[in-house]
Amino acid sequence: MISVQFFARYREALGRDGEALEWSPTLRCLDDVRKLLLARGGEWSVLAEQNLMCARNQELCDLQEPLADGDEVAFFPTVTGG
Repeated sequence: MISVQFFARYREALGRDGEALEWSPTLRCLDDVRKLLLARGGEWSVLAEQNLMCARNQELCDLQEPLADGDEVAFFPTVTGG
């Protein structure tokens, strides 16, 4: 099982905090999870943003970070201030 969490405006756009996905060997990295979610269409397109940030097991990483069964994945937008 992969636990996927959504934060900030992603949570608002998707109307959920997160969900659990069945583990599959095809989910080799975070980008595979993102592409699986993007394939749903509609509001899921928010995850196609260029500057999307992500974490695996509460550690910042890039979309090529390898995954394993039981991992927690988080997607969130970059934070800007000024």
